[in-house]
Amino acid sequence: MAEALRPDDIVGAGLCIGCGGCAAAMRMDRDGLWKPEPGTPGGADFPARCPFSPDAANEDVLAAERFPAAPAHSELLGRFESTWVGHVAEGDVRANGSSGGMVSWVAAELLRTGAVDAVAHVAPVADPGADGRFFRYRLSRDGEEIAGGAKSRYYPVELSAVIAAIRATPGRYAVVAVPCFIKALNLLRRTDPVIAERVTHLLGLFCGHQKSARLVDSFAWQLDTPIARVRAVDYRIKDATRPANWYRAHLTLDDGSARAEDWWHLADGDWGAGFFQNPACDWCDDVVAETADVAFGDAWVEPYSLDGRGTNVVIARSPAVHAMIAGAVADGRLALTEVDAAFVEQTQAAGFRHRREGLAYRLTWRRGGDALRPVKRVAPSAALPARRKLVYRMRHMIARDSHRIARAALRSGRPWLYTAWARKVLAVYRAVAWSHGRLGAWVDRVLPERRAR
Repeated sequence: MAEALRPDDIVGAGLCIGCGGCAAAMRMDRDGLWKPEPGTPGGADFPARCPFSPDAANEDVLAAERFPAAPAHSELLGRFESTWVGHVAEGDVRANGSSGGMVSWVAAELLRTGAVDAVAHVAPVADPGADGRFFRYRLSRDGEEIAGGAKSRYYPVELSAVIAAIRATPGRYAVVAVPCFIKALNLLRRTDPVIAERVTHLLGLFCGHQKSARLVDSFAWQLDTPIARVRAVDYRIKDATRPANWYRAHLTLDDGSARAEDWWHLADGDWGAGFFQNPACDWCDDVVAETADVAFGDAWVEPYSLDGRGTNVVIARSPAVHAMIAGAVADGRLALTEVDAAFVEQTQAAGFRHRREGLAYRLTWRRGGDALRPVKRVAPSAALPARRKLVYRMRHMIARDSHRIARAALRSGRPWLYTAWARKVLAVYRAVAWSHGRLGAWVDRVLPERRAR
C-alpha cells in the first residue's frame, strides 16, 4: 500500500505555496518563502486539503459545490452571477487603495451590515525588525481597521495563525486571499465543520504569481538602503497623474525618510519575467479566484489602465454579494458598469496565457515515475511556437535562479552580484519575449531548424 502524501512531499516537489492550511507551525525558508516545519504530519486528510495536492478536488468541483445555481459560466472565469468594471464612489476608499478600492469596500460593507463579525486580511506589521516580516494576516472588526490594510501586498504571508484564531473564537468571518489560499480554505471547510460554519465569506484577489520576501531585499539593494533600516514597504504608490500600471516601489526608513523608484528602472522590475516567484505558482491554473464569493482585479485595458486613480474588475459569484454590489450601484455608492465575461478575460489576458497555454507546456516537463505530478484542468501539450516555449523556459529559470543568486548576494554581502545578473537576464528575456529584436528573430528561425534535423 502506498504511503500517504505528507507536507514534506509537497515541499520537496516544489508544490508548496506556503498557505499554512496544513500546519500549526510555519517557518520562512532561506529564500523568503513560507513552509511547514519539516516533519509536519499533516494528518490523514492532508492529501485532500492541500491546494496543490494531486488528490485534492479542483476548482471546478469546489465552485460547483459553492455556487450550484450560478447563472453564468466561463471557461476562464468559472461560475458567476455578474461581472463589473469601475471603482468605489464614496469617501476616500478609492484613493487609499492600489486600484479602485473595491476590496476594502466589500470587506467594510460586510462588517457594516453585520454579515460578518471580522475580516481576515493582510496588513503591515508595526515593527518589522521585531516581527521578522513586513506583512501578516490580521483580523479587523471595523472599517477603519480594514482601511489600514488597503493596497497590494506582494509579500509572502500564511494563514495558520488566522485559522487558529477562527477556531478559538466563535463568529462569522470573511477572508481576503489569493486564489490558492481561497482554494485551501474551501478544501479545509470540506473536512473541518468549525471552519465550515465560521468562514462564511471568501474574497478573492486576481493573481499573476506570488513573490518571496527577497523582492524587498532587492528594492533595498537597488535603492542603496540597508534592509535593517526599512520600516515600511509600498509596492504601488498611487499617482493620479500617471497611468495605473506605472508601478513605483517605495520604502520608508527608520528616520522617517523615504526611497522610491519606478519599477521599470529596477533590475527586476518586469513582473511577468518571474523574478522571486514562488515555485508552486508555475503549477496553478486559477487566475481569478474561481472558488471565492467575489473576486477583484485591475482593469488592465485602456482607457482604464491609463487612469492613475485606479479601476477594478469584479466578479460576483454568490447571490448575496451580487445583490449587495448591485444595490450599492443603484444607490450611487459604487461607480460600476456591468460588463461581459470576455471583457474581464481581456483585462487578464497575459495571466490566462501563462496559466493555461504556459501551464500545458510546463506539465510536459514533469516526467519520471517518482515525480509528484500536479493534476490540473489543462492537458500537457508542447504544441507551441519555439519562441513561446523559450519564453516559458526563461520565466521558470529566472524564478529559480533569482533565489539562488540572491542567496549568494546575501551570504557575501555583495548585492551587485544579484542586480548585475538580473539586468543582464532581463535584457535577454525581453529580447526573446517582445515581438521585435534580433534574438527573438533568431529563436524563431534557428530553433525550428534544429528540431527538424
